[in-house]
Amino acid sequence: MGMVQEFKEFAIKGNAMDLAVGVIIGAAFSKIVDSIVSDLIMPIVGLVFGKLDFSNLFVVLGKVPSDTAMTLAELKKAGVPVFAYGNFVTVAVNFFILAFIIFMMVRQINRLKRTEPPAPAPAPATPEDIVLLREIRDSLKR
Repeated sequence: MGMVQEFKEFAIKGNAMDLAVGVIIGAAFSKIVDSIVSDLIMPIVGLVFGKLDFSNLFVVLGKVPSDTAMTLAELKKAGVPVFAYGNFVTVAVNFFILAFIIFMMVRQINRLKRTEPPAPAPAPATPEDIVLLREIRDSLKR
């Protein structure tokens, strides 16, 4: 069997295709969660904590040239080392929201699986010879 044929069999297997679909949907879902966090949640958190923009939270670790603005983008452009922890806060919030949403989805799926008890299997049909023997037994009792 050639390598091409072997690869074809691997790629067409259900597991590989399911994985590919999962990765694609996961990437799209990640963008949705990023938008929820950056556009909906972080502005509210920023409002509560004094209009903080978490993506621009940083600590300067080096000497800042006098003509450089004190923004994260300008400091990075100037090559000044910065400890940019604000982006980490945003990514961590994204992770916890995504983990919570996935937990709720798995929980709901498990609940649906538990609420659907398997239908009882119908009793197997009694063999014809047993039916005949029962009829004979009943007629002898009379």
